[in-house]
Amino acid sequence: MFDDYVSVDSTPLYKSSSGSSKFIHLLWGDGVRFVGGSTTNGRRKVKTRGGITGWATVSSLGGESLLEFYFIDVGQGDGVLIKTPDFRHIMIDGGYPRNRQDTGKNAADFVDWKFFKDYGKSKIELDTMLVSHCDADHYGGLWNLLDVSMIDELDASGVTVESFFHAGLSWWEGTSDRTLGPSKSVGGEKFWTRLLGNRTDAGRATSGASGSPQLAGWWHDFIKVAHQTKKKNGRPTEINRLSHTDEYVPGYEPDSSGAPSIKVLGPVEFDVDGGPALRKFGGGESQNTNGVSLLLRVDYGRSRVMLTGDLNKASQRKLLDDYVGERLEFRCDVAKGCHHGSDDISYEFLQAMNPAATVISSGDNEGHDHPRPSLIAASATTGHLEIRDDELITPLVYCTELGRSVDLGFPEKLNERDASGAVVNTLSGVSLDRSSLEITKAKKKEVVFEEAMVVGGLIYGLVNVRTDGEKILCATLDESSSDWRIKTFDSRF
Repeated sequence: MFDDYVSVDSTPLYKSSSGSSKFIHLLWGDGVRFVGGSTTNGRRKVKTRGGITGWATVSSLGGESLLEFYFIDVGQGDGVLIKTPDFRHIMIDGGYPRNRQDTGKNAADFVDWKFFKDYGKSKIELDTMLVSHCDADHYGGLWNLLDVSMIDELDASGVTVESFFHAGLSWWEGTSDRTLGPSKSVGGEKFWTRLLGNRTDAGRATSGASGSPQLAGWWHDFIKVAHQTKKKNGRPTEINRLSHTDEYVPGYEPDSSGAPSIKVLGPVEFDVDGGPALRKFGGGESQNTNGVSLLLRVDYGRSRVMLTGDLNKASQRKLLDDYVGERLEFRCDVAKGCHHGSDDISYEFLQAMNPAATVISSGDNEGHDHPRPSLIAASATTGHLEIRDDELITPLVYCTELGRSVDLGFPEKLNERDASGAVVNTLSGVSLDRSSLEITKAKKKEVVFEEAMVVGGLIYGLVNVRTDGEKILCATLDESSSDWRIKTFDSRF
């Protein structure tokens, strides 16, 4: 894939073989392709992230491919892309569909950039796709990625997925509205008993057949698109349900190669009348869809990263009960914060995870006021404390919303162009000051141009987490210098 990798935390990509002018700053583990074979002034010409060609300091190279986590700014929702050292790609969730996003972007757009611009590939090739649960702010971006009718939204010409996994609990057609299906009481607890299963189940549940329960709404449309997705060899993508009984995501079991493994800790599956069932929680539907989220732990070397979906306090409390005597399974270096920073959390569960870094995925305008102050405080006070030379090393708390920034400016003139791009009319000066702009999705419906501020650019709140199995690096982009804000700490497992 690449000729070499960056070996230091961060290094400039210079515009020439001498001087200090630079394009961007490269990050530990970034891959480079050599352009030519010569070295000048201790620099070598390379092509790197986003297809940019520049000059890298030779001493900053000589690294290796890392395990990389991209916690994607999707507004409301979750979206995580994982790249393993051997270049397998795992997609977990994707945010709301584009038409529900203020920015018109979701995880599909980042994945498209990663493969088309960064790797220079014409197609997006995912080894594994997982949807943590059946809420649209988690599967919507995956739906956009797989839907062939929306391929024009991508630079890549197609998408393949080798395997697709889900948590089982689903939206089903009901007599008057959608439902999560039937449930049954056993031993004082209630359990959901109708779970979506493998590829055959997905085909039957989206077939429209009157004799078989059918999935409902957007969830139906998403699973139908997943059922139509293909592998690289043209065969249908494998579809399966995951629970703790699988122990590991198929294809990511521990082996002698030392490759990353992905352990499945939840949802916890039960046997009811000889069939699989999931615990039913009190409260409304969202308590249940969130409560059965996939709980995954990615292990590599001595590092552990926990991916928690939208787990809430009720489900976390039950997980603590289910893992009595085994709570060390929850201990991790990095945790994705549960449910976008909601305060519906178990403090004891956060203590059990004890992460050195927590990454919260939250949106600017989602109306939920996430992340909540108490959750930020709880993430800090339950995190692994390390102080070195009177400086706090960990715990760290990241938020994709806080990582996002905009470049604002005032309009000077407004050009109207014809179909060929030629300017046919211009508003400036007094005529521009007397003009106004009618807008939607804002409390103020009309803005005078003279008072308007315009977004000239957007830095998405992407949080990078990278590890070689020993050291962990967390990084966000600094808008003022286009450099990285970097924190590093050692794995402890």
